[in-house]
Amino acid sequence: MKKSNEQLQKDVQDAINWEPSLNAAEIGVSANDGVVTLTGTVPSYSQKSEAEHAAENVAGVRAVVEKIEIRSPNSRNRTDDEIAAAIVDTFKWDMEVPASKVKVKVENGWVTLEGELHWNYQRVAAEEDVKFLDGVIGVTNNIRIRSEIRNEIKREDIEDALQRSVAIDPEDITVVVSGTKVILTGTVGTVYQKKEAERIAWNAPGVWAVDNQLAVEYEYETF
Repeated sequence: MKKSNEQLQKDVQDAINWEPSLNAAEIGVSANDGVVTLTGTVPSYSQKSEAEHAAENVAGVRAVVEKIEIRSPNSRNRTDDEIAAAIVDTFKWDMEVPASKVKVKVENGWVTLEGELHWNYQRVAAEEDVKFLDGVIGVTNNIRIRSEIRNEIKREDIEDALQRSVAIDPEDITVVVSGTKVILTGTVGTVYQKKEAERIAWNAPGVWAVDNQLAVEYEYETF
């Protein structure tokens, strides 16, 4: 099914409107050949991320340009020290995050995470913890992965995992293993599929890095 820019814009607007945590009236959407731009204001970073996620899941979206601003009275009253303390406290309660291995820096509400962890899901969990805290306006996740597993990464295992996924057509994806790095090339139909393929690759024991070169391809109406 081909989509015009107008139809893609409407689909993204509807997807955002479908999320109970978002107020679609505050978020503007434009679309041009699969590139969707989001503008407007939201009261929290978590809602900003939710809007981006909702847009990425729409068929036909090849990329999202996110220009949403955060405007919350509560955010202006929280200092960087208070935000940092809240993050450290949150990590203590999350069994997926080895808090002692994650360094936190906060500058004007923007959080930078650094350190080394064994698994990518731990890095993702650390960022998710931060997203929902008051005062946070953005996150830079610089946590590196150094797997404690030294076994050789098996390309066939990653291909089998992609094959099991109901969300992905693995026929157009090529997996290459180079030492501790996995390289994904080929095409997928949505940004969600691209990210899901990367998530699956990260789950392979021994992976330190994933180079996701998958292209999102979709047919658009031209006038």
